[in-house]
Amino acid sequence: MKLINYAVRDRIAFITLDRPEKSNALNSELVAELRMAFKTADEDNEVKVVILRANGDAFCAGADLQSLQDLQTNSFEQNRADSDHLKELLLQIYQLKKVVISQVHAPALAGGCGLATVCDFIFAAPEAVFGYTEVRIGFVPAIVMVFLLRKIEETKARHLLIGGATITADEALRLGLINFVRERESLEHDVTTFALHLIENNS
Repeated sequence: MKLINYAVRDRIAFITLDRPEKSNALNSELVAELRMAFKTADEDNEVKVVILRANGDAFCAGADLQSLQDLQTNSFEQNRADSDHLKELLLQIYQLKKVVISQVHAPALAGGCGLATVCDFIFAAPEAVFGYTEVRIGFVPAIVMVFLLRKIEETKARHLLIGGATITADEALRLGLINFVRERESLEHDVTTFALHLIENNS
């Protein structure tokens, strides 16, 4: 069963996380599908903008429970490979030749917050919350730290990464973590309109 949906319309690639029963939590299969989808979008000359979004009540809740449990029994090499798998996805999104917009309608936590962080633009609904909460269970969000420090100042970044606090969309906007807050009812329309504006007005 596929864990994402991929569609192209009006020169926009829509990549939709579709594991709502698990709060779109990340596992190796979902990461692999995302990497393939972004590769497809990057290589498609008809695609100019990518919108990353999600179905369900969460944007992405980070690593799923089974993946976290597996860490306890996996070898160092296996855990290193798993970490590299996610790192390559985040780097791929960050370096993509196309503009990537994150449409965050609901909580984006831990690895899910990392996914949003590496996008070029982030639109969020007021109900969305953000946080690098993996630190609460002993994981240092070291991979996303590199990208976050390019967005906001170090003092604020350390507070988020070490403190593990969750923040509202309005707080994220004030920090400079995200670009826009839009009402949930108009979020999809506003993101698509922004993407079409980029396509029509920028070469």
